[in-house]
Amino acid sequence: MQRTRYWTLILPLLVTAMLIAGQWLAGAQLELLRNAVFDQYQRWSPRPSVDTPVRIVDIDEDSLQRLGQWPWPRTRLAELVDRLQQADAAAIAFDVMFAEADRTSPAAITELWQAGPALRRQLAHLPDHDAVFAASLARAPTVVGFSATRQQGAGRMPARKAALVNLGEPQRHWLPAFDGAVGSLPAFENAASGNGALSFVPDRDGIVRRVPLLVELPDGPAPSLTSEALRVAQGAPTLILRSAGHLQQLGGTRDNAGLGEVRIGELSLPTTPQGEFWVHYAPRDPTLNLPAWQVLDGSAPAERLAGHIVLVGSSAQGLMDLRFGPFGLMPGVEIHAQALQQMLSGHFLQRPSWAPGLEFLILAIGSLLIGIVALRVRASASALLGLALTLAVALLSWQAFVGEGLLLDPAWPIVGMTASFLLCSLAHHLLTEHEQRWLRSAFARYVSPNRVAHLLEHQDDMALGGRRQECSFVFTDLAGFTGLMESIDPADAVTRLNDYLDGMIAIAFRHEGTLDRIVGDALAIMFSAPIPQPDHRARALACALEMDAFASAYAHDLRQRGIAFGETRIGVHAGEVIVGNFGGHTMFDYRALGDPVNTAARLESANKYLGTRLCVSEAILAGVPDAPARPVGRLVLKGRQQALAVFEPERPTADPMRAPLTDYRTAYALLDDDPPAAAARFAELAGQWPADPLVRLHHERLQRGESGSRIVLAGK
Repeated sequence: MQRTRYWTLILPLLVTAMLIAGQWLAGAQLELLRNAVFDQYQRWSPRPSVDTPVRIVDIDEDSLQRLGQWPWPRTRLAELVDRLQQADAAAIAFDVMFAEADRTSPAAITELWQAGPALRRQLAHLPDHDAVFAASLARAPTVVGFSATRQQGAGRMPARKAALVNLGEPQRHWLPAFDGAVGSLPAFENAASGNGALSFVPDRDGIVRRVPLLVELPDGPAPSLTSEALRVAQGAPTLILRSAGHLQQLGGTRDNAGLGEVRIGELSLPTTPQGEFWVHYAPRDPTLNLPAWQVLDGSAPAERLAGHIVLVGSSAQGLMDLRFGPFGLMPGVEIHAQALQQMLSGHFLQRPSWAPGLEFLILAIGSLLIGIVALRVRASASALLGLALTLAVALLSWQAFVGEGLLLDPAWPIVGMTASFLLCSLAHHLLTEHEQRWLRSAFARYVSPNRVAHLLEHQDDMALGGRRQECSFVFTDLAGFTGLMESIDPADAVTRLNDYLDGMIAIAFRHEGTLDRIVGDALAIMFSAPIPQPDHRARALACALEMDAFASAYAHDLRQRGIAFGETRIGVHAGEVIVGNFGGHTMFDYRALGDPVNTAARLESANKYLGTRLCVSEAILAGVPDAPARPVGRLVLKGRQQALAVFEPERPTADPMRAPLTDYRTAYALLDDDPPAAAARFAELAGQWPADPLVRLHHERLQRGESGSRIVLAGK
């Protein structure tokens, strides 16, 4: 038991340590689980749609059908820029790559058509499409983009249009790193007011949850398209980068905490240490998009563009600019737009630097507390505590999300507390089973094992009262034990008695009998209670025969060693009794009450008068009709008026000291029919088998002038 209490303290600590170690070892899997929870939060509580100065000019399927397949001539894009400038757009950002020259330019067409000299001279006077587009870019607040790539030496480094200012230790090594870039044509980069990275950095499951505000290239950091669109719209020349350590202590010392904030114009944007901005997605807003063909034909309302950041991109599936978000597949340009809307509305999602520490603390305390409780109290109580803590953690995380825009991970603390509950509950169950086995084993030394098992399965049977039940009873008594106590050392006599009783009780339990009581050297065994046994008569008879064989062999062995161990007398009877718990509320006893109990005890005592060791009633043989047995007589027991037919069962092995069963039955049948013939026949049998107790009994009775099979016993 001391060891059990020791483990109730150590096991929760071990489980908690395992969970903490698992938090570090299963980082990738936990990140997927954490992100899945945050995605679900967004589905339950998407960002409210607020009208912000952000629009998408969508090169949609309808625009492609009306104006021709992509890529469009750069002159058409120049016209688009001019239209947007005329509408007074605050910034025009292209979520489109312009890495190659326009193949529809006059010079390119001249080569493609292999034109003659005259046509060449005519085409030479036409303006170059890329030059037209570059001129439009230069006249308007525009942003072009480049694609960051993991491929080394993929192309020249993009032009930087914004100045970067670091407050605190530069944290460029925290930024998403790329090995190269594929940019727009130099003429476009030089003409545009901004140049930003179009690339996203999706999580392992391919879902875009954050947009980078900066990326790291081999020649240094560069802003993203989102950052540049926001900067150009405000006319700001710089991006101010604050390290997380600088935010905590202005002018602080060198730190490795990553970025904490990017300031663009008048907006201060909280970021992850990697310089990424958490996107809180809003439901799809149809008013956010304007088809490109409407802008080009002048039908788009100017008031929907004036003062707005306009993103030019495509939702057409054929252009393959589709990304996965928490709500499913969506165009990449819409992710930029959602991030810009969120920034301009001042609605931020943050995963604070202290969040992992808080989650770690909740995991450690919660799993330890639940583990200790699960090992010490009932499963229902520990389950309620676990459920309460789980709900509290989930509610804390949810309220932090909807109320403060904080991303606190409830998944691993909940998984950890659940695992702690299950493991410690399992350990508690095993410990309880161990204790129950010990209690059952200890209890079974005082109460019959089948009674113990029945009480464990039917606890309602502990109530006072009884029920009518047909049962069989085996009573045994050891003759001469008092004299044995006087002739040898009492301690040795008790040892012999205990060995004897242990063997006898073991036989009773093998036959699934219930130990009713032990009175000194006497035993009372009950069958068909507490669990009904249809074959209780056969069990009782078989048990009595085995007890008789064991007792005879045990006594014979001791006599061989000079110890006068007495014979065991056994009586067996069956009948209806009241079985149950009798006594009071303080203490009660499980037993059977009724005349069959007394009759079985009287049959055991009758052996002393009859000279036999084992007597069974006709009620027992009624359930075992094929059992060989010798009729003893119709006994009238002390205090009774009616006679009871009693028999002596035949042992499995023949006894050479006893008359053959057929001869005995023949003589016995004459007792009532022809007493003189019975006297002659028993006299003959007594001469041949003088040691047979029943032959001697009837021979002596007949000699005294008695007749018939009715025998009246004067004593108990």
